[in-house]
Amino acid sequence: MSAPIYGLDKELADKAASKYDPKREIEAKEWIEAVVGEKFPSSNFQDSLKDGVLLVKLANKTVSGFNGKATTSKMPFKQASMENIGTFLQALDKLGVPKMEQFQTVDLFEGKNMGQVVDSIFSLSRHAVKHGFDGPLLGPKLADKHEVQFTQEQMNQGKNIIGLQMGFARDPNIPSVAFGVRREIGAQDPGKKAH
Repeated sequence: MSAPIYGLDKELADKAASKYDPKREIEAKEWIEAVVGEKFPSSNFQDSLKDGVLLVKLANKTVSGFNGKATTSKMPFKQASMENIGTFLQALDKLGVPKMEQFQTVDLFEGKNMGQVVDSIFSLSRHAVKHGFDGPLLGPKLADKHEVQFTQEQMNQGKNIIGLQMGFARDPNIPSVAFGVRREIGAQDPGKKAH
């Protein structure tokens, strides 16, 4: 059992736990099993991925040209596991998965932020499909970048248009809008006479 946490560490742990979605974990587990072609060794998501072996196999299947070697138990368990997780994270880098969508080794190994681990697996799927992986997609497809080129004439025309975002634009049918004025709720209706 780990030591109790307090203060900011507790707030961060609570925030990470609140973002965790067990349904997404199940989807990620089923996707990994389908891609790798083998079942999780344990019913516990973290325990199954903690040694990093399944993650390295997943990276080898999804990242074109990546040939990571899963380190087995010739060295101490923690060192081998950390090395395997690091190999998986290198594959994410190679694929172009943004750092903010990747988990840190302790997130998985110590179970600090399993929601981020699941998010990383979803991101791996999106980026792998975008780069030619023909297996199943987990979650939504990664959007393609759409660049628009404007002519100089269009740019000049845009300078003459005053958009609604330039300031407050009110409905011409509303004579005035008073911001910050108190409004009496439950006040007597002026149309009724007091008794």
